[in-house]
Amino acid sequence: MLKSMTGYGRCAVSACGCDFTAEIRSVNHRYLDCSVRVPRLFVFLEDAVKSCVSNRLSRGKVDVFLSVDSNGADNVGITLNKPVVSAYLDAMRELKSGYGLDGEPTVQFISRMPDVFIIKKEEPDAEAVTAAVTKAVSTALDGLEAMRIAEGERLCGSILSQMDVIGQLTASIERRSAETLPEYRAKLETRMREVLEGSDIEESRLLSEAALFADKTAVNEEIVRLRSHLTQLAALMRSNGAQGRKADFLIQELHREANTIGSKGGDAELAHMVVDLKAEIEKIREQVQNLE
Repeated sequence: MLKSMTGYGRCAVSACGCDFTAEIRSVNHRYLDCSVRVPRLFVFLEDAVKSCVSNRLSRGKVDVFLSVDSNGADNVGITLNKPVVSAYLDAMRELKSGYGLDGEPTVQFISRMPDVFIIKKEEPDAEAVTAAVTKAVSTALDGLEAMRIAEGERLCGSILSQMDVIGQLTASIERRSAETLPEYRAKLETRMREVLEGSDIEESRLLSEAALFADKTAVNEEIVRLRSHLTQLAALMRSNGAQGRKADFLIQELHREANTIGSKGGDAELAHMVVDLKAEIEKIREQVQNLE
């Protein structure tokens, strides 16, 4: 069956002295819209992560969150900036001799001066990190897709049940539509007799008026198309792959046929049936919106 666009997946891996955690969430969206949030130091991962997502998903608003915990294992190098230290010492000696000052600069004093130390943080191994993170994203996508499949099965089952209700309403509308013509003819004949005060009524006139009414209110074609759309929609619900857009289109066509039937109906009972029909179609539309 079709998959839902709602899901969540999570996976954690370790690489290069860091723990990486990938979390992925998805909700319904007309197209695939992937947003990736990573720490600034690992911004090079964005393209690889988006590629993983696009290879697995075709629709949905997808948010990927990547968190990194170094566990204090960062490789940091500290070296003495000798030219700066020498310059500080020369300036202090000049200050001492030029102004007759006492005292000697201490290690503690010099170490607090700006730029005395050069701090270098080792850059992460981009290739190793990318391999680890894409593996984590792939595993997280497995969890997300499992949730989307389970939710999709539930949605499709519910939609198929509601389609049975629509089928029953369609049959009721078809029967009621067939009953309206003889009822209209009987009412027309009664009104004509009242107007003509018992005079003979021309059968041809009755047939002509009844034919006009039948042509105006006939919904046979709409019912045939409505059932055809239901058959196609049922086939989609039992298929695999991303069929959500096709299903959404068929729902629009069901709405169109229901509206046409409603505009042709000249009967209160039939109008109530059409209202119920449109309500059921709307319920399905809301569910179909979340199918991939």
